[in-house]
Amino acid sequence: MSRKPKKGYFVKGMFVAEGSELDLELKAELRGTEGKTRTDRKKDSDGRQELGVELLTLRNDLTERLHAQGHMTDLLREALAEARRITNFEGKRRQMQYVGKLMRKLSDESIEAVKDALNEQRMGSTKDTLALHLAESWRDRLMAEDTALQEWMNEYPSTDSQQLRALVRQARKDDVTTKADIAKGLLPRQSRSYREIFQLIKEQLNLVEDALHTPEEDEESYKP
Repeated sequence: MSRKPKKGYFVKGMFVAEGSELDLELKAELRGTEGKTRTDRKKDSDGRQELGVELLTLRNDLTERLHAQGHMTDLLREALAEARRITNFEGKRRQMQYVGKLMRKLSDESIEAVKDALNEQRMGSTKDTLALHLAESWRDRLMAEDTALQEWMNEYPSTDSQQLRALVRQARKDDVTTKADIAKGLLPRQSRSYREIFQLIKEQLNLVEDALHTPEEDEESYKP
C-alpha cells in the first residue's frame, strides 16, 4: 500500500512540507511580516546566553534594581546566584544552560534593561579608572614640579595646603630614585608620605565629584 504523499512544495530543489517550520518562515517572509527566521532566532538565543554569562559579573545593587523593576525573575536571580557558587566546570556549564533558558523567556524590554545595566557598570569602571589616572598624574606633578602645588590649590582650594606641602616635602626627601632610574622608567619608591599624597588627592577629587551631583539628579537616575 503506497504512502500518502506529503503536501508541500519545492524551493531551490528542496521539498518544503506544509506546516513545517521552514514553511512558516518562508510564508512569513513572503507576507513581509516581522517574523524571525531560524537564523534570527538562533542569533537572538545565542545573544541571550552570552548576556546571561555577563550577568554573573553584575553588581548586587544593579541586579536588585533589575529585579525590583520586574526585568529579572526570581528564578533567574536564584539561578545566577547558584552559578556563582558552583566551581565544578561541568556543573557550572549545565547551570549556565539553565540561565540561558531563563534568559530566553525575558521580554525584549527586559533584555534591553539588562544591557543598560551592564553598560552602566562598564561606564562606572571606566570612570573610576580615569579618576585614578588623574590622581596619579597630579601626584607625579606635585613630586616633580614646584609650581604644581599652587596650581592644585587654585583648582581645589578646600585642600589643607600645609598638610599637602608637608607631605610633598617629606615624599621628596624619602625619594631615593636616581636620574638613571627615571631614565629607565622606574617609579619613585612608595614611601608612606608618597602614598598619603595619593590618598589626599583622591579624597579631594571625590569631594568635587560628589558636589557635582545633586540629590535630585541621583534620584532621577534610579527611577524605574
